[in-house]
Amino acid sequence: MIKVEANGLNSNYEAEIEFINKEEWEDELGTVDRFLEDDEEQENHDDDEENDGYHDLIEKLTAIYGEEWKQKSSQQLMDNRYFREIPEFLQSTKKILTCESAIELSAKMLKYTKQGEDKDIKRWYWPLVKCVTVKVPQNHFLQHVTLVDLPGNGDRNKSRDSMWKKVVGNCSTVWIVSEINRAASDRESWEILKSASNFLGNGGECRYIHFICTKSDVLGDLHDPSPADAQAKILNRNLRAKEAVGKEFNKLNKIKKYFSNECFKVFTVSSAEFLKPKYLKPEDTEIPELKDFLQNLNDSHSVTLNYVSGAQGILSLIQGASLKKVADCYKVVCDDLETNLNCQLDGIRDEMRDIYSTFIKCLDEGVETSKSSCKNTLKFFLYPTRKSGSAQYYILKSVVKNGGIHKPKKGKEINFNMKLTSFLNKSIDEEFRKTFPNEGNCGPFNGVINKFSLDTEKLKPKYTDAGLQLTFLKTEEEKIKTKLNKMIRDNKKVIYMSLTKTVEEIMKECYEKAAEFRGKNTLQNIRETIQVYVHNFQNSMFEKAKNVMLDLLLKLMADILGLLEKDMMESIELSLKTEDCTIPDVSTELGMVQKLWEELNSGMDT
Repeated sequence: MIKVEANGLNSNYEAEIEFINKEEWEDELGTVDRFLEDDEEQENHDDDEENDGYHDLIEKLTAIYGEEWKQKSSQQLMDNRYFREIPEFLQSTKKILTCESAIELSAKMLKYTKQGEDKDIKRWYWPLVKCVTVKVPQNHFLQHVTLVDLPGNGDRNKSRDSMWKKVVGNCSTVWIVSEINRAASDRESWEILKSASNFLGNGGECRYIHFICTKSDVLGDLHDPSPADAQAKILNRNLRAKEAVGKEFNKLNKIKKYFSNECFKVFTVSSAEFLKPKYLKPEDTEIPELKDFLQNLNDSHSVTLNYVSGAQGILSLIQGASLKKVADCYKVVCDDLETNLNCQLDGIRDEMRDIYSTFIKCLDEGVETSKSSCKNTLKFFLYPTRKSGSAQYYILKSVVKNGGIHKPKKGKEINFNMKLTSFLNKSIDEEFRKTFPNEGNCGPFNGVINKFSLDTEKLKPKYTDAGLQLTFLKTEEEKIKTKLNKMIRDNKKVIYMSLTKTVEEIMKECYEKAAEFRGKNTLQNIRETIQVYVHNFQNSMFEKAKNVMLDLLLKLMADILGLLEKDMMESIELSLKTEDCTIPDVSTELGMVQKLWEELNSGMDT
């Protein structure tokens, strides 16, 4: 996984290399013996999917140790001499590479990010790397944006896969990149999108999905065409590619549950034509459109406005305090504000109560459906009709060894925990999306957080002596709403994924028991262990998953109301109930900031 972000501290190109921990690598080395043991247990060994894990491990061992690993035990392969160049791996710290140019950094990073045959590189360390963060100086596109290049479908290493899911859940925009000549038919791209849908939608915060078709300027059979012919061919193919990809997207019912057509866009790009135009205008390459999108996502103008707005609020508080008179109006203002606050909190409380009741109803239905469908879920998972006996054996062995998850090198991840909770998730999907939307401007809890207001602007004409204090309260109001929306965004992911996590925790004992089987009848023993365990625990398992989700939802609601009441009451008291004291005059500074705020706000409108 490679992240690219701005270096705001100096003019160097830097890379922070984060390694998997030492114990994880020891565990991977130990799997060689287990693979060999499985080979002996399973005579009819298909040389396809079930071999992927073994071949992947051999590739990793060869990258780090060359051919030495074949004569060494797993304990000997952990000798410090193999890691002299990367002591940070043994110390569980990050390795920092610092260079003056991008080319120099790229060369230094190679052994940590790529597989290759470079004769100058004796050891390749990419199997030990969890994530590389590249920091680029003087790049205005990345001031408030991080670009992440993700491996297509996660990783077999647990910590890397966990990071993959977390990063996907934090992405506001996902770009899927494929060559234009196979974009619509690229099954792997669509499988990745489908398998990640939970982490992007209700379990994440993705607002946009962009499918980027590259190499749109490759002309193929046209030999030395005229500029007009080349331009016509390129633009016509681009249009056909957009239509074909759009049709494929509309077939994805699972994705369409989370994302409307407004969230999905296709770009047909040509970097060659953008850098050295021969047939196209720069804007026809759609690179400028992508750059504009990135700049809008970066939205430094909005960041500046928020900063100036905050400064205006604080200066208003200071100036208001310096001019404060012993006035009866302050007590009346406080009473009005507290009345407004309590009224707003009551409205939020009522909306949350209705939402909570709806969630209870949906989850109750989901529990009953899960129980009645459990037998079929087990049948299709434990006895798949399109897999050979050997393939079934290796998949189930992988599932019980990895906490219910089998991750093939290619194709769709198999997650038995998600299969068990699929009807629970389905029961609340629509309500969850309405309560915690990623797109649109309504905001969470049917918009009641974004609509929250003490009506300070309406009070200003009535209480002119408290105008500056009311300006401060308006900025505090916006600040608390921003804080709450972030808190809700982070917590909603935990709430949505809690159904699967609870089932995963309940099934842990079953997986550990099933993973111990060896020798003959291992496949049947694993199947029977899972069947008996699920049958015994299905009633309590689905009920517990429901209750955990409801408890987390209730806690979030209570935290929102508590924080909103506490912070706003503190702000009211700070602005209108503090004792008189000597405070400097900041009227000049306040005037400057107010003028700047008006200019910026006018710019936002246009």
